[in-house]
Amino acid sequence: MSINEPIFTIRPLLSSDRNWVAHFLDEYWRSTKIVSRGIAYYAHLLPGFVAEMNNAPDDAPPAGLITYHIEGRNCQIITINSLQQNIGVGTKLLEAAKQVAIEAGCKRMWLITTNDNLEALRFYQKRAFHLVAVYPNALAETRKLKPQLPIMGKDDIPLRDEIELEILL
Repeated sequence: MSINEPIFTIRPLLSSDRNWVAHFLDEYWRSTKIVSRGIAYYAHLLPGFVAEMNNAPDDAPPAGLITYHIEGRNCQIITINSLQQNIGVGTKLLEAAKQVAIEAGCKRMWLITTNDNLEALRFYQKRAFHLVAVYPNALAETRKLKPQLPIMGKDDIPLRDEIELEILL
């Protein structure tokens, strides 16, 4: 492999991917049901992109996954995961979704993360997203729709608030 050859490929999700996407979401999100601002999305049914490592065996897990929902002129990132850190997987997945949003006429891309997800806050802000709102104690309502959401989050930070970030397209 030459030094300029990419080590992973981004491709759109296919209907034939839905089964493994559901298993992936169950593993990394505890469910295919993702709740954001009081709305439940079944992320395995949403459009998205997968990152696959080049030259990996056919049964190799994906390097990353992003799902999104377009409504009007807004594109919401519902889930994003990068399983191969620090090689650009998350960035390329985000760029692929952003390009689709622009082509669909969206003027805004946004997402919700939680108060414990400091890594996500760092990732998005480094990619020009702005913090636009904090919804204190929003996860108390979320737990009514998704009771498996834990009380404690990453680094033993109490999981309670939603944080909205956006980038204008």
